[in-house]
Amino acid sequence: MSQEIKKETLAEKVKRESKALRGTLKESLLDEHTGSLRANDQLLLKFHGMYQQDDRDRREERALKKLDRLHSFMIRLRIPGGMIGPVHWEALHNIAGENSTGTIKITTRQTVQLHGILKSQIKPTIKAFDQVFLDSIAACGDVNRNVTCTSNPSASPLHKEVYSYAGEISRHLLPKTRAYYEIWLDEKQLVEKEEPLDPLYKDVYLPRKFKIGIAIPPHNDVDVFTNDIGLIAIIEGNELKGFNVAIGGGLGTTHGNAETYPRLATVIGYVSKKDVLKVVYEIVTVQRDFGNREDRKLSRLKYTVDRLGVDFYKAEVEKRSGIQLQPAKDFKFNTRTDEFGWMQDSLGNWHYTLFVENGRVLDEDNYLLKTCLLEVSKTRRAVFRFTCNQNLILSDIFPKDKALIESILEKYGVIKKTLEASPIRKNSMACVALSTCPLALAEAQRYLPSLIDKIEVLLMKHSLKNDPITIRMTGCPNGCARPYISEIGLVGTAYGKYNLHLGADWEGLRLNQKYKENLNEEQILSELDQMFSRYSKERNAKESFGDYVVRAGILQRN
Repeated sequence: MSQEIKKETLAEKVKRESKALRGTLKESLLDEHTGSLRANDQLLLKFHGMYQQDDRDRREERALKKLDRLHSFMIRLRIPGGMIGPVHWEALHNIAGENSTGTIKITTRQTVQLHGILKSQIKPTIKAFDQVFLDSIAACGDVNRNVTCTSNPSASPLHKEVYSYAGEISRHLLPKTRAYYEIWLDEKQLVEKEEPLDPLYKDVYLPRKFKIGIAIPPHNDVDVFTNDIGLIAIIEGNELKGFNVAIGGGLGTTHGNAETYPRLATVIGYVSKKDVLKVVYEIVTVQRDFGNREDRKLSRLKYTVDRLGVDFYKAEVEKRSGIQLQPAKDFKFNTRTDEFGWMQDSLGNWHYTLFVENGRVLDEDNYLLKTCLLEVSKTRRAVFRFTCNQNLILSDIFPKDKALIESILEKYGVIKKTLEASPIRKNSMACVALSTCPLALAEAQRYLPSLIDKIEVLLMKHSLKNDPITIRMTGCPNGCARPYISEIGLVGTAYGKYNLHLGADWEGLRLNQKYKENLNEEQILSELDQMFSRYSKERNAKESFGDYVVRAGILQRN
């Protein structure tokens, strides 16, 4: 049984009539009169892992000259669990240099994306990735997206086994259409018989995007409760037994719309590892059948859960899967930050976590990070793992190769950069925002570093320079850098203006709250100056900034 759709939105109509995500993408690509795609094809393009964008810094200039916008495309790879090999990294480096702006962006969902790809370069880019067995299938769109997993192999001797579930879930929930291969890789379409209907997505796909994260306690680096489905690995006696299952997480909101809100996922029970794929699949089908398809602002799983009720949703999943969820097992998180520097795992292999500010890998201001990582990749002595905090782990390094990798990192100043970054800078994140994101209202990744420069002065003033306070900034309320679950969250409302959110906890178990609205830089710094002053004088031993803000009643008074 599913809900009755009273009013079909454009997005739903486009999906239903898309011929299994083909649309008229081939025809749009052949149109040389514009750098854009047809409107409906722009919607379908997301299912193939891409967004159409334009250079917003030059919109006004182009408008004055009565010229079309400078259209280009962003492509995001599907990398479940966030791991690629050195050959993949070398290919990524070269493709970024040839076809995009050159910057490799590590995202908050443990993958990478390239910006500034021209329409004529989309197919060559995807074909180049295909040569090294990388793809962008379902990296965007109303489907399950990149599955994340605790990133550092040192987190647990069972990391490899838990990590494998990210790939299994991703494959299990992939769209079955061959459209991606036909359009971008020139696979011949089977014309003799009609393509069978996708058993999971049918011809309607999901009401909105869908996200899954896997955490290995005590590490919550994936912010597991911000996902539509959060899986928490339960390890007993050095054996992975199964997973606690949480549903209904999601952070996106809309300014001025009280019906929208961030929500952390609700744990609905425990499932053995042999049954987890079936339960995950049916959680998705319930959202497919009951999710809101009339208002995209209210279509994420969190709203479905709250509308139907947790108990109803759980019962429907149990009925469809034939699996009775057991009571949740005990677990505890104590960190969700990356552990920088060298770490050794239970097998004796080494892993170096390096700081990548806002996930931007490029050569800039005499800091040749991109060149350094290319040199590392050419040694073929390290695996590349992306973290959900936008950093990078050079991992699975044999003891005999550690000195070689370390010498390259020292040569390019990467170790120095990582060591010298302040705790608050290491615990910062920002979305892309301007100039490429069409939804951005304010700056984020281009602005946050300079704002942190000024915040560091305040922390020094109040003897707090070593406090690892989390700070996250987005250019709009959609929450891509997870600002609603940081101790300091800055959410763009207009150019140079941000809502200030405070009070999330250290473990990722509590959302923050909006403290003040539409603040400019001077006002943000003034508010933080006052709060840091109080925090330094009134905090309890080992009390985090977010916990202090809540305990002191600062939020309730505003």
